[in-house]
Amino acid sequence: MSKHDLEGRTFVVTGANTGIGKETVRGLAARGGRVLLACRSRDKTLPVIDEIRAQTGNEALGFVPLDLEDLAQVRQAAAELLAEAPAIHVLINNAGLARSHGITKDGFERTFGVNHLGHFLLTRLLLPRIEASGPARIVNVSSHSHYRAKRIDFASLREPTQTFSGMPEYEASKLCNVLFTKELARRLEGKPVTTYALHPGVIASDIWRNVPWPLGSIAKLFMKSNEEGAATSLYCATSDEVASHSGRYYTNCREKAPNRAANDLALARELWEKSSEWVGLD
Repeated sequence: MSKHDLEGRTFVVTGANTGIGKETVRGLAARGGRVLLACRSRDKTLPVIDEIRAQTGNEALGFVPLDLEDLAQVRQAAAELLAEAPAIHVLINNAGLARSHGITKDGFERTFGVNHLGHFLLTRLLLPRIEASGPARIVNVSSHSHYRAKRIDFASLREPTQTFSGMPEYEASKLCNVLFTKELARRLEGKPVTTYALHPGVIASDIWRNVPWPLGSIAKLFMKSNEEGAATSLYCATSDEVASHSGRYYTNCREKAPNRAANDLALARELWEKSSEWVGLD
């Protein structure tokens, strides 16, 4: 592939200042893409932008503040992205939490609020621009953990985290990522936008920052690197091999059958409708 094969294309990556997100930005920038990093912390993001600019020679990197726990701030971030980017060719919903506890400012279980609902609102608000920029793609970083989720308990999504480990909530949020990908694909059928969900691998990233020491540090010794983890995100975002595919799930740069619950049309529709209601969209 050409070093500059992504010139003229604009990418938005959430959670892009660390871990898989950072390596995804590095890979896109190295190929000439314009990348907007949507992250919570300006202080943590600007040095990353400087680092990647220096390494790749690509100056077309920018920062947009995004706090997925606050729906009002998600709306503000979307407005800034729309003002900043006349075209958005690829949105990569990468940010995520694991083993977290609490409730968001808007009253949703924290892991669900960040991993699904904030991204749902951001995607919906950017969607008209993404459609107008077609051919375009929406990539949702899910997890192998979604296979362990048997259902979505919608009532519990309006309460603080109920379990000690926080893992059942994480698993459900990752199933939501796949359900959202599939429902979005159905609603975009015939339009120039394709959607993808993926498992990046078990990665030694900051998503495990809430795991008590030393368990987290020991576990990371057996995980993939962040660079390896970004490979499937980059594949879904840029590969010609999947350009005509939509609503599918990938791992190790290969398509894989998801959790059977992810193919439940009624569940996907219910998640879409409830998410739309909760964020105030039709």
